[in-house]
Amino acid sequence: MTNTTSTEPALTGARGAASPTPDVTGATRPGGASRPPRGRRRVVWGVMSTREKVVRYVLLVVVLFITIGPFLWQLSTSLKGAGEDIYTANPSFIPTEPTIENYLKVAAAIPVWRYIGNSLLVAAIDVFGNIVFATLAGFALARLQWRYRKVVLGLFLATLVLPGEATIISQFVTVKDLGLADNLVGVALPGMIAALNVLLMFNAFRQIPEEIDQAAVMDGANAMQRLRYIALPAVQGTIAVIAIFSFIGAWDDFLWPLIVLQSPQNLTLTVGLQYLQGTFATDQRMIAAGTMIAFIPIAVIFAVLQRFFFKGVEEGGVKG
Repeated sequence: MTNTTSTEPALTGARGAASPTPDVTGATRPGGASRPPRGRRRVVWGVMSTREKVVRYVLLVVVLFITIGPFLWQLSTSLKGAGEDIYTANPSFIPTEPTIENYLKVAAAIPVWRYIGNSLLVAAIDVFGNIVFATLAGFALARLQWRYRKVVLGLFLATLVLPGEATIISQFVTVKDLGLADNLVGVALPGMIAALNVLLMFNAFRQIPEEIDQAAVMDGANAMQRLRYIALPAVQGTIAVIAIFSFIGAWDDFLWPLIVLQSPQNLTLTVGLQYLQGTFATDQRMIAAGTMIAFIPIAVIFAVLQRFFFKGVEEGGVKG
């Protein structure tokens, strides 16, 4: 007689061991291993897909065209000769016969080198004033303890709300009372310290750890020694940012020099370029050449200080 009772559980166990394990998606694989779900995209942080790269580069090209396009068009116009029509419906971007004749016409029409010298003098005074006075004011607000410090800081913040045109009459009256009307020093005086630059230096000095200041005080360092040996080396990038902003602001300023200056020999370049416009006719090629001449110093200053500029933008304190 055959015993079937003992073999049935074994067969049942074998069937159970061989039976596939169902997956959560309904798919099964032999041996009980589950199949990875389909249709799910694995996300890897920090890695851009080809589509994202294309979109980013397209946006960069559009922004580059908007910002650099007018400059390149002015440069192209300044290099076009008199025989090339710039008013046609389909103007050419690349000059057919490039020439520097328009730049020579600018030098013959106005004393461009004298105007450049006047603008450089005003810009140098403003840059020096902002570096010195904004640094001292920012250090005093950030690192020194004295009464009404917060009140003074609030006044600096409040001046940012006022537009420059709101105080331009009072500035002119002050400059005139000082006997600096029709003088380049009178042009540079209001811009020798800017509230925004003071706040930039205040923020840069505030990022320096308090422990370094306290250690210097314990070693017997006074305020000027802390400024010279501790604070200034840590904010060189911000100083470069202030220098660039001050130079560009003084170089490009048009309204204030127009109000203060009357003598033709004292005009800055931005004001002097208006003499390129004639009463009955205007040569756009010559005006484009004048704007390129005014742009060159700004490009040179930024090219020289760009390394410090980006360092100042990223500056967040003392690096270990």
